[in-house]
Order: sequence, then C-alpha cells, then structure tokens
Amino acid sequence: MARYSSIRVVSTTENTKRRYVNLKYPEITVDFADIYVYTTRGDRYDLLAQAYYSDSSLWWIISRANPLQTSDSLIPNLGEQIRIPASSRVSIILSQYDDLNQNI
Repeated sequence: MARYSSIRVVSTTENTKRRYVNLKYPEITVDFADIYVYTTRGDRYDLLAQAYYSDSSLWWIISRANPLQTSDSLIPNLGEQIRIPASSRVSIILSQYDDLNQNI
C-alpha cells in the first residue's frame, strides 16, 4: 500500500519481527479561519480532505482536528458538526508534523 511507503520499519538482530515506528501528530488548535460542517451520509475524512485540500492523503488533519469523533475510522459520525482546518493552515500543520517525526 503506497500510503504506508514513507513509514519507517524497524527490526533488530535479536528480534526479526518487523514493526512500524509510531508517528506523532501535532495538536491542531482552533482558528477563526476553520470551517465547520455537518456530516452527511457518504462523508469520509479522505473525501473531505480531497474536497477541501485537493489531497486525500491529508485526511488525518481533519481526523485529528476532531478528537471526539471515532478515532479508529475513516468515517466521521453521521449528522455531527466537525471542524475542517483552513487550507491556509495546512503547510504549517505539515511542518509541525515533520518536526515531530524527523528523528523517527
């Protein structure tokens, strides 16, 4: 799967099992420029990221901005209001992500 290609895999000589290094995500604070929407049937974080950022791989930004939603799913809860961080903030969020994960 291509979306996992950049995740570092670690194995040791004592233990030949491979494991993925845990990634760290930045805290996505509230901003006046953020957009709020009510979810409807068929909404998914990757589709929302494609619609708002033109990049479905940035789904995690919307997911992390809404910690009260189901964290282990790509589908937000139906009929609830979610926050979509403004597209003008994406480069800052990605920079924070890179800073947190540079030594992993």
